[in-house]
Amino acid sequence: MPEPLVRPARPDDEGVLARLDRESWSPLFEVRPAPPAPDDPFFRPACGPDAHLVAEDDGRVVGYVRLLPASPLETNAHVLQICGLVVAEEARGKGAGRALVRAAVEEARRRGARRITLRVLVPNTVARTLYTSEGFAVEGVLPGEFHVGGRYVDDVLMGRSLL
Repeated sequence: MPEPLVRPARPDDEGVLARLDRESWSPLFEVRPAPPAPDDPFFRPACGPDAHLVAEDDGRVVGYVRLLPASPLETNAHVLQICGLVVAEEARGKGAGRALVRAAVEEARRRGARRITLRVLVPNTVARTLYTSEGFAVEGVLPGEFHVGGRYVDDVLMGRSLL
């Protein structure tokens, strides 16, 4: 697969992104206890197309990254957070995830952020390895923060400077 095209999400991406979200759900990656229902909206008022970048391979959406403010506080406005990264199973290991992380970092810089952060569950070693290789460092661990897949799992806080 050549380098995926990463572009801003559009309103008409909602159906494919919702399907991708349902199909990729796993207790290794998600804190939601079950996959989204088929009729659950993907875009919401506080999290619309402008909060997402999508990866395309040969014109087909194969992943997305969600980039949101880390908090609603004005004193924290300089920090953006990756609040979701999904890559279709058939596109994993082919550069889409890396392209999306890099695009999120560049988008955060474009928006004037000084830091970018994320949270990732300990069992998601593939994602943690990717984030580390892209300059993110572990900044904290919340032991047993979530009960998913029948067990308690740690939540890893990661971040990096954009300066």
